[in-house]
Amino acid sequence: MRTRLRICKAKKGYPDLAAAAVVAARYDHAVRPYRCDRCHVWHLTSRLKGKRIPRPTGEKHTSPT
Repeated sequence: MRTRLRICKAKKGYPDLAAAAVVAARYDHAVRPYRCDRCHVWHLTSRLKGKRIPRPTGEKHTSPT
């Protein structure tokens, strides 16, 4: 799902993931940063539908045996 331009312009933008993550940590409910496909800056959202959640880095994934 592509972000509508009107919505994009109304949201606060952050220059990088780190800056957006700092602000997201201040919320008392689940908010996550995402890179906007319109303006290419980072915004915050509480939505999960239609947005890919990146896998955590640095963790080894093993299959159950």
